[in-house]
Amino acid sequence: MGLTEFFGAVFNLDHVGKYIHWGFIQLSVSNAILIALMIVTFISALLLPFPGKRNRKEGK
Repeated sequence: MGLTEFFGAVFNLDHVGKYIHWGFIQLSVSNAILIALMIVTFISALLLPFPGKRNRKEGK
């Protein structure tokens, strides 16, 4: 049993996708979730401190 058959058995792939409509913009729900997760990851990468920053301050 390959990976494709496994995920096909777990998720029902035999239906029409769900879409979000904003005027002329049309996104599938799965793509909208993926874009939101990428934005959250990017913002958290900007706001969270680097791991070695604290050690450099204490070493001086």
